Amino acid sequence: MQGKAKAMAMASTNSIISISSASLLNRTPQPKATTLISLLKHNKDHEQRCTSKSSFTFTALKISTPKTRRSKLICSASASEASTLPAALLFDCDGVLVDTEKDGHRISFNDTFQEKELGVTWDVELYGELLKIGGGKERMTAYFNKTGWPANAPTGEQERKDFIASLHKRKTELFMVLIEKKLLPLRPGVAKLIDQALTQGVNVAVCSTSNEKAVSAIVSFLLGPERAEKIPIFAGDVVPRKKPDPAIYLLAASTLGVEPSRCVVVEDSAIGLAAAKGAGMKCIVTKSGYTADEDFLNADAVFDFIGDPPEERFDLAFCGSLLEKQYVS
Repeated sequence: MQGKAKAMAMASTNSIISISSASLLNRTPQPKATTLISLLKHNKDHEQRCTSKSSFTFTALKISTPKTRRSKLICSASASEASTLPAALLFDCDGVLVDTEKDGHRISFNDTFQEKELGVTWDVELYGELLKIGGGKERMTAYFNKTGWPANAPTGEQERKDFIASLHKRKTELFMVLIEKKLLPLRPGVAKLIDQALTQGVNVAVCSTSNEKAVSAIVSFLLGPERAEKIPIFAGDVVPRKKPDPAIYLLAASTLGVEPSRCVVVEDSAIGLAAAKGAGMKCIVTKSGYTADEDFLNADAVFDFIGDPPEERFDLAFCGSLLEKQYVS
């Protein structure tokens, strides 16, 4: 397998090694350590990319289903890099901890608009476009500036700011009810990766453009109070400029007393990736429902999710391995 991978790397001007799940079906599921510039895996549903120059282990697992047999890829650091750990593991919230946007935040915005009789509804496609704007208050302001303010909205600049703030406060209250009822689950592998980090003494924090109360609710109710007390939250208006500005991640690193270059960020969106890279941090993208087709060319690695065994995609050791070398996309 190693010889084949090297030959393919030499043949490609971009030094990209492509391994399809079909090519792995008849192989014994043993771990193989190799040096890769890029690992690419395709199936009908998603694309997964690991981008690095360092050594890591990938394991192909045969999984039989009534219709087909597919191979899963797991990325973890090789034994030589197992001792390398990030100084901090920083998570975005929406789309990373929980896939909240379509059936969480969007629903809560619409319920708020209906309560206030604004005559506004954000459908799934429109909300996907609005997510390119970081922050709920900023999102509403941009939308009303473009489409026209509701008839019952104030006309003065400060009054409109207060109006938007009141809408956002009510939207947050409605969203927190969804979280408290645990109607939106954690994404696969989130709790596992956080537990690995906390057990190894790695700082863990959540950095989000969302309202701090909403983020705290997600961390407290879905991760549990024992984890929550160990995870500081940097969210909402704690910084004047939101993602893609790197301010939130730089604040987290400064507060935690760690170098940005020793931090690994887990994001799900292009604006989050831009914020992490702008802060000088490594960034792993786990695609979410709204972000699957975004451009993640500058990410250090891209996965469909973190995953729990036997569907694990990567672990803490893999996060640490990203700090060992310089990486290319």
